[in-house]
Amino acid sequence: MADSLVSKIIHVDMDAFFASVEQRDDPSIRGRPVAVGYGAARGVVAAASYEARRFGVRSALPSVTAMRLCPDLVFVPPRFEVYRDVSRQIHEIFARYTDLIQPLSLDEAYLDVTANNLEIPTAWITAKQIRAAILEETGLTASAGISYNKFLAKLASDQRKPNGQFAVTPDMGGAWVETLPVSRFHGVGPVTAEKMRKLGIETGADLRAKSIEFLQTHFGSSASWYHAIARGVDERPVNPNRERKSSGSETTFERDLTEPADIEAGVLRMAEDVWRWCEARRSFGRTVTVKVKFEDFQQITRSRSQPGRVTTCDTLCRTSLELVRSIFPPAKGIRLVGVTVSNFVEVADAAEPALPMFAESRAA
Repeated sequence: MADSLVSKIIHVDMDAFFASVEQRDDPSIRGRPVAVGYGAARGVVAAASYEARRFGVRSALPSVTAMRLCPDLVFVPPRFEVYRDVSRQIHEIFARYTDLIQPLSLDEAYLDVTANNLEIPTAWITAKQIRAAILEETGLTASAGISYNKFLAKLASDQRKPNGQFAVTPDMGGAWVETLPVSRFHGVGPVTAEKMRKLGIETGADLRAKSIEFLQTHFGSSASWYHAIARGVDERPVNPNRERKSSGSETTFERDLTEPADIEAGVLRMAEDVWRWCEARRSFGRTVTVKVKFEDFQQITRSRSQPGRVTTCDTLCRTSLELVRSIFPPAKGIRLVGVTVSNFVEVADAAEPALPMFAESRAA
């Protein structure tokens, strides 16, 4: 394949994004182990600084466990509006270099710089310039992976973290993948990694040695993906128009709730948080879902869809309340509630009236 036909993909991943923003804005916690979240008994870590990660503190860890691992841990309440503003700054930087940007979250994105806007000759130099611009304009560091496809670029961005970059060239891709544990592969979660381990698959080389028939027998429709990535193959394009499937927010209460008024207050806070995201992005969905997790960790959802989009905060809040009221009175205490909007429709003007709600669907 001629060099001119080889794609140049960069995966940019901010370093400990939420925690780094907090350390940037508060000099007193720089260099200290920081967790973004609430340190209460029922809290959960949303993000951890690298200083905290050295003690084993990770996102989704219960706060009590995090404090046991790191007694000096500093908890900082999340400021999602600030993180979103910084994310917008970062994406404005990306846009100087390429129009082909596929965001994955607030703190990471794929960039196709095969034909970049500034005509920089190599993806390596492009990544260095992007990281330097991010540091200069936001005060934050980013890591980057550079390769000829998305799978390898994402793997590469972890290789020199924090504040580094790594390239996987076409002549090294397949061989490099063989040296890595499959637990690092995108699309191989903890459950699948354990299943692979029991089948004798622990590295990329082990995965490559398995036939497509073997993989189909054990992994069904995912077999072709595993077969391809074991060889460093990923033909997915960087898709700047990738539709976001949902936006949600959830909270774990300090104590299990049984009073409807307390439960409704939590649902309203989550609905308002989701609405702020929808309004800022001018992105409005058709489906509202409320999630409830009980004291025994049983989880249920209640959803409602409509032919038009939810275009006012009042409609989102009202629908969320109607959905959670369908389980009143609760048979047991509630430890968590969440609200999600999905089935997005992008609009230029959100002023159209909300349409009436239709029948809900239920899933346990």
